[in-house]
Amino acid sequence: MDWKSQLDALRGSLPQGEEPAAAQPEPVAAPRQGRLDVLLDKKGRKGKAATIVAGFTLPDDEVEGVARQLKTRLGCGGSARGGEILIQGDKRREVAEALSALGFSSRII
Repeated sequence: MDWKSQLDALRGSLPQGEEPAAAQPEPVAAPRQGRLDVLLDKKGRKGKAATIVAGFTLPDDEVEGVARQLKTRLGCGGSARGGEILIQGDKRREVAEALSALGFSSRII
């Protein structure tokens, strides 16, 4: 008896297991606030551009979750501090589109 037939015999004798749960997407934060401001800032960064998202009224841990989703979606670096999200580079349009997909209203300044 070869190993494949032994494996089939063993598989038939084992009890049926549970189906693996489908990967659930991360919960999207509900828009519980007003409009967010998406602006470009170059000051204090040696001329390098940074996109700032300001106006969050969510707790800091939820703002960090939104920042994580934005950084993953845009493929860039950034951080979340003091109720603001900083995204590296001039990505105002992309950030505004991603925020609207997450359920937030925003305006580009």
